[in-house]
Amino acid sequence: MQSTLAADRAHIARLDAQIQDLERSLAALRLEKAVVLERLDSVKYPVLTLPTEIISEIFAHFLPTYPLCPPLTGNLSPTLLTHICHKWREIALDTPCTVESGCYPLSIQLDEDADFAPVADIFGAILPYHARWEYLKLRLAGGHPPAIEGGLPLLRRLDLEFDRDLYDILVFRDVPLLRTVVLEVIASVNVVLPWTQLTSLTLREMWFDNCVPILQQTTNLDHCQLDLEYNGEIGPLPDITLSHLELLCCNDNNRGRMSDCLDAFIVPTLRSLEVTERFLQPEPIKFLASFLLKSGCKLQDVRLKGPRTVHEDSYRKPFPLIRRFFFDDE
Repeated sequence: MQSTLAADRAHIARLDAQIQDLERSLAALRLEKAVVLERLDSVKYPVLTLPTEIISEIFAHFLPTYPLCPPLTGNLSPTLLTHICHKWREIALDTPCTVESGCYPLSIQLDEDADFAPVADIFGAILPYHARWEYLKLRLAGGHPPAIEGGLPLLRRLDLEFDRDLYDILVFRDVPLLRTVVLEVIASVNVVLPWTQLTSLTLREMWFDNCVPILQQTTNLDHCQLDLEYNGEIGPLPDITLSHLELLCCNDNNRGRMSDCLDAFIVPTLRSLEVTERFLQPEPIKFLASFLLKSGCKLQDVRLKGPRTVHEDSYRKPFPLIRRFFFDDE
């Protein structure tokens, strides 16, 4: 018994000695750490010596140019800047374009990767700020859209896509600055717009005969893009006169002849034409000559996209007044 007690006391003495050694080592390490920290604290990083106003301006340029929208989180998001250090967090949160954002115009975008959202939910979230909408890009599911009261005084560009019909028509009134509209087929029949004031129009995934009633109303267009679906032979079409149109771009779904679509246009001010060769078939050179004669336009640029049956030189020779032909074979 006595021998066991003596052994335990001796063990405790050895442990105390080891603890003292470790404590001396820890004290030395803490002292060394303090010296290194003091040396680091004495360093003045150039970026931290910049005036707050300069850093704030740099932060503003970190974001994509308006109306492009940054991601809400992660790389390239505004919140990334708040995670660098305490000073940067304060500057980011105090930057005027953040603090005073309640009076700035708004760019609201649900891009192609986003799910379709119920129209009532989306408008319920953004409608209180309708007077500040400037750029609006939405992918909406069906439902009952609320009425937009009070007008949209800043709205310049509207891009809408619906996954099914709305139960009520979405009406955009009092939009004095609206000039650019992008619509796919379902959206095109579920909205009411001031067509005559538009200068740029894109219609996607549509049959051409469904485009005609809209194009007949958009008499002030200078840019028009049609991404068309082929629906077989098109019957007789009325003329579509766009007296101010300068650029016409027509794409198709790689099926069938599309020349009946192009033949409907009378575009005396057209300067640029972008089409696939299907819009010029069955005789591309003859059709292009007829198109120019009918409109009386002086084309400067022609871009032919996709596969061709006619050689490049065969296009250039008959049309010496067209300054540039571009050929995109893919």
